[in-house]
Amino acid sequence: MQVILLERVPNQGQMGDVVRVKDGYARNFLLPRGKALRATEANKKRFESQRAQLEARNLEQKSEASKVAEKLDGQAFIVIRQAGETGQLYGSVSTRDIADVVSTGGFSVNKNQVVMTTPIKALGLHVLPILLHPEVPVNITINVARSAEEADRQTRGEELNVREETNMDDLGLDIGAALAEAGDADDRGSR
Repeated sequence: MQVILLERVPNQGQMGDVVRVKDGYARNFLLPRGKALRATEANKKRFESQRAQLEARNLEQKSEASKVAEKLDGQAFIVIRQAGETGQLYGSVSTRDIADVVSTGGFSVNKNQVVMTTPIKALGLHVLPILLHPEVPVNITINVARSAEEADRQTRGEELNVREETNMDDLGLDIGAALAEAGDADDRGSR
C-alpha cells in the first residue's frame, strides 16, 4: 500500500514522502496513529494544503522534545525487582515499567517512546534509548536491582552477580573429622 507520511517514521522516510509499506503495517500502525494517509489524489491535495501547518506543528513538537531531552539525557532510574542468586529476574522489565519509572521521576514518557528490542531479564545497568520525538532520541540508564542498597553498589561499579564460593577450610571447621566421628559413632551404636 502506498502512503503519504505525515511525520518522520524511522526506516520509512520523512514527512511528505510517498512510500510503499506492507498493508498490515499501514492499517494497524501508520493510519490509526495519524502518522500517514493513504496515497490517493484527494489525500495528496489535502496534504499539500496542510503541509505548512504540519511542518509548524512538527517543529514545535521537536523543540519541546529537545528541551525535555536536555534534562532527561543521561539520567539514571532504579527499578527494584526480585531475582535469583545468579542475577536472573523472576519476571522481566518491560517498556511499561520503564515508562512508569521515568514518569515517576518527573518526565512525561509514554511506553511507545521506549525503544527495547528485548525485555530486560537480568540485574544490572542497562542503557536504553527513548524517542521523545522521531528526531530527538535520548539515552537513559535503568538500574535493575533487588534493593536500593544493591542499586547503589551497582552504580559504584560493583559486580553483584558473582557467587562467592566458600571452601570448608575457610569456614574454620574441620567438617571431615566431625563427619568421620559421627560415622564411627553410628557404626558403634548399630553393633
